[in-house]
Amino acid sequence: MTIIKQDDLIESVAAAFQFISYYHPKDYIQALGKAYEREESPAAKDAMAQILLNSRMCAMDHRPICQDTGIANLFVEVGMDVQWDATMSLEDMCNEGVRRAYKHPDNVLRASIVTDPLGARKNTGDNTPAVIHTRLVQGNKVSVHVAAKGGGSENKSKFVMLNPSDSLVDWVLKTVPTMGAGWCPPGILGIGVGGTAEMAMILAKESLMHHIDIQELKERGPNDRAEELRLELFEKVNALGIGAQGLGGLTTVLDVKINHMPTHAASLPVGMIPNCAATRHAHFELDGSGPSFIEPPKLEDWPDIAWAPDAQTKHVNLDTITKQETLSWQPGDRLLLTGHMLTGRDAAHKRIADLFANGESLPDGVDFNNRFIYYVGPVDPVGDEVVGPAGPTTATRMDKFTEMMLDKTGLLGMIGKAERGPTGIEAIKKHKATYLMAVGGAAYLVSKAIKESKVIAFEDMGMEAIREFYVEDMPVTVAVDSKGESVHKIGPALWQSKIAGIPIVAE
Repeated sequence: MTIIKQDDLIESVAAAFQFISYYHPKDYIQALGKAYEREESPAAKDAMAQILLNSRMCAMDHRPICQDTGIANLFVEVGMDVQWDATMSLEDMCNEGVRRAYKHPDNVLRASIVTDPLGARKNTGDNTPAVIHTRLVQGNKVSVHVAAKGGGSENKSKFVMLNPSDSLVDWVLKTVPTMGAGWCPPGILGIGVGGTAEMAMILAKESLMHHIDIQELKERGPNDRAEELRLELFEKVNALGIGAQGLGGLTTVLDVKINHMPTHAASLPVGMIPNCAATRHAHFELDGSGPSFIEPPKLEDWPDIAWAPDAQTKHVNLDTITKQETLSWQPGDRLLLTGHMLTGRDAAHKRIADLFANGESLPDGVDFNNRFIYYVGPVDPVGDEVVGPAGPTTATRMDKFTEMMLDKTGLLGMIGKAERGPTGIEAIKKHKATYLMAVGGAAYLVSKAIKESKVIAFEDMGMEAIREFYVEDMPVTVAVDSKGESVHKIGPALWQSKIAGIPIVAE
């Protein structure tokens, strides 16, 4: 009989979530480094370099890889020979560990969980409650897998109930392009097959914590149908040409994972969940000897890759920019932004919409005229930081507000992550605005360009408040130009043709 103490589990959970906030798994970094070496798309290669540099910086400074420090997920296996020395339930112990991790004063993590999801959506303030899956198993240990799952990739989760005779490959290849780039590729594609509807999704989520081994599988060959499908999907998904950040390129996924279990003869439930460029997970065990701490990777595990803007990058002064200047930008142009910008996400846009609907004006100090808005919800700063990691959030969530913002505020353009949808693009084209894309998965790197930050409205919203940033040389790419042309359509189409060996014919 093994006795596990309450504080040992709490301390181990807290340490594990701190650990994964700033350490990528070694296998992910090495797989991304190899993909970077193979990549031929300049835009995708630039994005990968930023992600790799950001990862190394976070490992050195112990700061979050991404501003979205994720939904806390725990998969807990409790041996039946374990006895607890505890007054709290297992769920409460896990949540207390998450609470301590996310409120750690030396590395504050962003609280993103809101309660009353259909009503007030009030932030719980400590990222609890976690999503906890528990199994009783044979043995005398407690095994815990932890993962921090970002909202951008979680929002792209898909489920389908196929017929047994339907093609899994066809469904995946039809579905992945509909996910856009908001899940921040390159990442891992997790697929769960079988069981029931809810089990297929759990299987998919668990698969994302498996070791990246697709290259080893290619070398040794498949042993079963699931491994055959992994290889087929790996090749065919990458052949879609979506590429890093959806910019077009050779690598969209670094691996495809498949978990499966028996299912009803009339059913083929399939869940699919992507893991993003901020892939974060780890494993530890408790055997009664005390808390468990994960061994950190070595800095030499990171590829020696530097990032710097290329010679074609344009310097832009946001404080003197004119509409005429933005009209000259083309999809794929790389810019370095210097000057003042405002921030705002979903909740801020909704409150602005409510103000306008009630005939009210914007709060004092909020002036979007001839300005850019950055879709971001940063991590709180620590030490002498101006702001914590501050990477972009998924821009499509703001599409329904884009016409209002461009029509009523004098906004010149927007900065966010991934593509814009048809509604957003139509508004951009109508108002001859622009949409710029920052790299998702490079939040700490981006934050180093932010030299000043202050809250100017909606302070009660926490990370969703409107801030004013002063930035110096913040790297972005023109994703949608004033004519409504999108790099997220042009880039993947070009690279899909290149990968397929189809000659490109100019129109």
